[in-house]
Amino acid sequence: MNQSVTKALGLLEFLAERKELSLGDIARMAAIPKPTAYRLLTALEDMKFVRKIRYSDLDIRYQLGLKLLELGTMVAEDMELRKVALSYMKALCTEVEEVIHLVIRDGTEAVYIEKVESRQPIRLHTRVGKRSPLYVGSGPKLLLAFMPDEERHAYIETQSLDEINPRTISNRDELSEEVRRIRQEGFATSDGEQDEDTIGISFPVRDHRGEVVAALGVSGLKYRFSGSRFLTMKEKTGHMAELISKELGFVPLKNLSVRDTDDGRGGG
Repeated sequence: MNQSVTKALGLLEFLAERKELSLGDIARMAAIPKPTAYRLLTALEDMKFVRKIRYSDLDIRYQLGLKLLELGTMVAEDMELRKVALSYMKALCTEVEEVIHLVIRDGTEAVYIEKVESRQPIRLHTRVGKRSPLYVGSGPKLLLAFMPDEERHAYIETQSLDEINPRTISNRDELSEEVRRIRQEGFATSDGEQDEDTIGISFPVRDHRGEVVAALGVSGLKYRFSGSRFLTMKEKTGHMAELISKELGFVPLKNLSVRDTDDGRGGG
């Protein structure tokens, strides 16, 4: 790890232990010169990881900043989401006998944060921690569809739509239409977009504010998703996503998933 990064993280640990410290205290505890400590603290202050408290011209101290609280809250929310969702994911896996995924958005990528494996003899090769572009697969596409308007439009207009395989969406107009459909219908599907001969269905998981915080998806080999079984999986996955959302504090509103105008520029 870069030495400056290591030293800066060390300063945060000192502040976590003592709550507030002067520049001299921090330099002494870190065994570094005062100018170096000041430079590191200034960088951390600019990024909101540290804040400076001026009691007087001669008494200036440093405390942990609110950015750490913000990041800690995000981590806690993701952990709570996984904890709440897991029992429902296991129940859904038992019912449909296919692999179940929980996917969240991290910037311009989707991240698979939980997985329940099926007992099918032929399985999909996915893993917790896997990342995917937002335009590939049912879960990532659903998260893209329910991004805030400006972010969603900017992504579609600027993202390089590389063709991962022949069924990957690589046309901006086609992606815009797919996103509009997902927002209108309230769920997303994929057919061979990540792996050949596979199908995925994903539904939104919402928090207490009504915001889409994850996609709950079921995936498997195409021949196992034919006819009435596809409809059954779709119904059960949507129902489980609703139950997870309710446990996260979401109160359903009538027609919440239909928020688009004709051009797909609804709120998100």
